Amino acid sequence: MVARLRALWQETRASYWFYPALFTLLAALLAILTVWLDRHGAAEWLTSHEWVDEARPEGARNVLNVISGSMIGVASTVFSITIAAVVYASGSYGPRLLANFMEDRGNQLSLATFIATFVYAVLVLRVVRDAYETAGDPGFVPQLSLMIATGMMAASIAVLVYFLNHVPASIRINAVLEGIGARLLRAVRERFPHDCAGEQRDQAPQGAPVPATRTGYVQIVDFAGLDRIAREAGCRIELRLRPGDFVHPDIVLLAVVGGKAPDEAMAERLRGCFSLGAMRSPAQDIEFLIDELVEIALRALSPGINDPFTAVTALHWLGAATAQIGERDLRGGPDRGDYDWNRIVPLNDDFDHFVRRGFGGIRAAAATSPIAATQFLDCLLGAGSTLSLNGRRARLRQEGALLMAQARLELAGPSLDELDAHYCDFVQAMKDDTHERLSS
Repeated sequence: MVARLRALWQETRASYWFYPALFTLLAALLAILTVWLDRHGAAEWLTSHEWVDEARPEGARNVLNVISGSMIGVASTVFSITIAAVVYASGSYGPRLLANFMEDRGNQLSLATFIATFVYAVLVLRVVRDAYETAGDPGFVPQLSLMIATGMMAASIAVLVYFLNHVPASIRINAVLEGIGARLLRAVRERFPHDCAGEQRDQAPQGAPVPATRTGYVQIVDFAGLDRIAREAGCRIELRLRPGDFVHPDIVLLAVVGGKAPDEAMAERLRGCFSLGAMRSPAQDIEFLIDELVEIALRALSPGINDPFTAVTALHWLGAATAQIGERDLRGGPDRGDYDWNRIVPLNDDFDHFVRRGFGGIRAAAATSPIAATQFLDCLLGAGSTLSLNGRRARLRQEGALLMAQARLELAGPSLDELDAHYCDFVQAMKDDTHERLSS
């Protein structure tokens, strides 16, 4: 249940209705509060100053009409621009990136600001009365509320200027790659906080399997909930998949080791710790962010686009992430502080898995471009230069050899000769210390 609530909360925050709805509610409450303050004389200090001109009912109506009318028009335009930018970005960089733009806080808060200003102005407008509308009624103009509405309009103009700069800046490919790459590096540091002194081997699978009963992508795993169940049952739980994997009925989610075999009630509790959905979520899925970089690089290197420099930028961020992954202890899953490793054993991914997922996914396309192939080797060298584990450096050397094998099928002539020379330099620079000691 907790996993499903967390997934629902993430979907809600990524939607375009959450912040506008929240700001609308806050604007309505603010309008009620300021009108109440106006009715109880809280705005008298405003009219006591000569530099403040007291608004009349007709003038107040005109101002509030202008604010409300302009704000709803701007909100409609902002929404249209946002949708156009999202369509352009998803079409140019890949539909997988649609979620990134939907989650953009700048777009969400800009739209929410304009709608909130509109709602506030309308609610204040409804209480403005002329003196002659009711016998003996002096009329009512909420001076404080009118001033706040004017201030919100000024803030909305500043937000509009920000939005008009933010949208074109956010769909630039370098900005897109920077956002994905920075998020990937942050996710690596959070998920794998400890350095690794040596390669780790997983034990062979064991235990009583618990299969899935639904279909979809694993979005969130409630590790703390699994830990509570394991503690109550006196057993160990070994996961058989990771966040981001696709499951359908009878696919094994996990295995229960030790204790008694899980009955149907316990199995259902265990399944409740997995949230499944129609699409992957980057919340606990590092591979999702790697796949986004790979997708952009593959599109850039496709014959129809042929933009190797965009692919090079994606390779640079992928190389930075690979360097960080290569220095980390890769045991353990997300939410590392919420469970006992002795009771909950995530499905660990070794260094080879991440290299194949990243550089391996781009390899065939990079081999068709001399520019991309050269930078491919440079990024492998940059990632390997920071590694202290020779086994992981050897895996990067192997990836370079696979690239050359593919490039010899795709390239010919001087381009291949230059790449061969670059590869020789790469091999020489990537020799590990053990190999050099044995040679000497």
